[in-house]
Amino acid sequence: MSPDKLVMMANQIATFFKSQPGADQAKLIAGHINDFWEPRMRAALAAYVTAGGAGLDPLVIAAMTEIRVPETQG
Repeated sequence: MSPDKLVMMANQIATFFKSQPGADQAKLIAGHINDFWEPRMRAALAAYVTAGGAGLDPLVIAAMTEIRVPETQG
């Protein structure tokens, strides 16, 4: 999946959870990504954030602390 598509999808999730009450939106974003994104997508998102995360909503970047990133095999 292209980085542009990952950014678009992650930002759509952030947009949804921004509309929810409370102060735990980053945690809710992480929960959604953990539940519905396959490991390769989570790994690609983590790599993108590590590379600077251009264009990502700040809430997605904040959510990375709770997103389960699979360990790389090698």
